[in-house]
Amino acid sequence: MRVRGRDDGQRLGAAELGQDLGERATLVQFSSAFCAPCRATRRVLGEVADMVPGVAHVEIDAEARLELVRRLGILKTPTVLVLDADGHVVRRATGQPRKADVIAALGQAV
Repeated sequence: MRVRGRDDGQRLGAAELGQDLGERATLVQFSSAFCAPCRATRRVLGEVADMVPGVAHVEIDAEARLELVRRLGILKTPTVLVLDADGHVVRRATGQPRKADVIAALGQAV
């Protein structure tokens, strides 16, 4: 897994995500249909969202949302963005994350 810090100026809202942001943070996962690590990432992010109050998990089909993928510079799946309560990107990671890494990244968002 590769992690980057804050993406200056990048902000996502409910319109781009297709659902409301979490009260405290949102985990946004970009996936593709035949991506095996995407399935494991979905499970990990779902578990973290269920475990941490106020955190939402949103999965976006990268192939169906090419304009958003290009705007955000998503180059591979899975890519996970951690958004704060206002929708600002505070962390970005590619590859299958470990649960501990996701929880640590949430610490920067809440």
